[in-house]
This record gives sequence, C-alpha cells and structure tokens, in this order.
Amino acid sequence: MSDYYLSCCSTADLSKEHFEKRGIRYVCFHFELGGTDYLDDMGKSMPPEELYKRMLAGEETRTSQVSVGEYVEHFENMLKEGKDVLHLTLSTGLSGSYNSACIARDTVAEKYPERKIYVIDSLAASSGYGLFMETLADMKDAGMEIDQLRDWAQENRLRMHHWFFSTDLTFYVRGGRISKASGFVGNVLNICPLLNMDYEGKLIPLEKIRTKKKVIKRIVEKMAENAENGMDYSGKCYICQSECMEDARQVAELVESMFPKLNGKVEIYPIGATIGSHTGPGTIALFFWGTKREN
Repeated sequence: MSDYYLSCCSTADLSKEHFEKRGIRYVCFHFELGGTDYLDDMGKSMPPEELYKRMLAGEETRTSQVSVGEYVEHFENMLKEGKDVLHLTLSTGLSGSYNSACIARDTVAEKYPERKIYVIDSLAASSGYGLFMETLADMKDAGMEIDQLRDWAQENRLRMHHWFFSTDLTFYVRGGRISKASGFVGNVLNICPLLNMDYEGKLIPLEKIRTKKKVIKRIVEKMAENAENGMDYSGKCYICQSECMEDARQVAELVESMFPKLNGKVEIYPIGATIGSHTGPGTIALFFWGTKREN
C-alpha cells in the first residue's frame, strides 16, 4: 500500500489538535485586521473572540489565499518524506486557491516525477470542508489507496451539505452581500437569512426567516429533508459558529434529539478568520452527508 498524506487549507475550520490527531497536513490562508497581517491558523495568531470583538469595534478585515510559492513549499515538505499527496482546496466558488494549488502541483511534479500529487476542488468550506477531510481520513485509515480515495472524493464532494443562518446582518451589509436597506429592515424585523452551498460551491440565500427560534428549527428541518437516509442518518455532523455558542448548542441538541442513529455527538467548532471576516459574528453553519447538490 502506498504511503501518502491528506492535505487541506486552514479554512477547513477544525482545530490544530484535530488535524494533528488525524495526520492531516494543512496550509494557512491569511487575513488582515486593522492594517496588520495575520495567518489564519485556527486561532493561534488571533483567537476568534478577539477577531470578532475588533470587527465589531470597526476594524476592517481583508483576506488573501495561499500563494503559489506557499503551496510549493507545503507540497515539497511532504514529498521530501517520500510520500504522495492528496490535497483538497477551499471551494472554487469562494476562492481561487485551487488554481494556485494546481500551478504549484505542476511545479513540484517536475522535481518529484516518481511521486503522486493530486489536487481536488472540495466545493466545500469551513467545518463542512473539515468534515469532508475527516471522512477521507477515516477511509485512509481503513486502508484505501490514494487513487481510490481521490476518485471517491471527486465523485462524492457534492454530497457534503452546508446550511447557514445569521442573526446579525451587519457584516453582510458591510461586505456588500445585501443592501443597507435590506439589512436595516432585516435587523428591525429579526429576519435571519437561511443560506446553503450550491453545486458550484457558492453560498446562496434561500429563505428569509423571522426570529432565531424559527430559523434554528428550519435548519434542522433542512437536515431531515436532505440527510443520507433521512431521519436514520448515521454519519457524523459538525456545526461551526462565530461567537454564538449558545445558538450552536441549541441546534446541536435539536439535531441529536431528531437523529438517534447519529455517529457520536454533534461537534462544534469556531468559524475561522477567513470565513469569519466575511460573515462577522452571529453565524451558525450545519454540515452533514446527504443527497447530491444539484443544479
């Protein structure tokens, strides 16, 4: 059996300890806050609570993807160990990192012609991307070869479901994703938009739901409608949140009560700096394996 590494970007929004435990290598995105550059390294350089506090105080954020040079160094560090590489990038619907990773792959392939290095667009983001990597790690540990795992990832990536809602529209307005008028009305009426990720890996708004209580119920209904085997879903489920842990716990408790065959407890992670710079605080996302995301 060939020896290989699974690899991803820090935007998979799990934790450093989780990646290390599963043997998953990662490369970091970057963000700028208040004119200073930081690594999006899962809270090591900037704890999430500090990021969101400073954002609410008015400091501007910008994000930047992994450069070709950083990808080359990242891939070479693994190839030098005599191992092959299967790397999944953040969705092309949100970032150009896939193209940078492909350029880096072609660059290092000339230097290491005997090694396999595969790059796949995950069409996923945040802890849904993380759950995708977790599933691949399970299959790798079970003995699946790199070529088989590459094919499985390519064929099944659209089965990873992403459902989001936000209770604070401030940063959606600031980022230009909704108008100031819509944001004002939404906040006054307690409207919590429900979004999901489509077949192109883009986030799209689906429903405008009034009150947090109703959107929490609705997001779990979406899991019931789309999860693999419906209410008999037996896979893992992840949630990520941006400074709204109590809301995340309410979603997790409802999921656990409705899906008795769930594989373990729902795991909750913070939304990292790259994704969080665009959503701001008050966002909850729910991830699970389900039906294929279609056009």
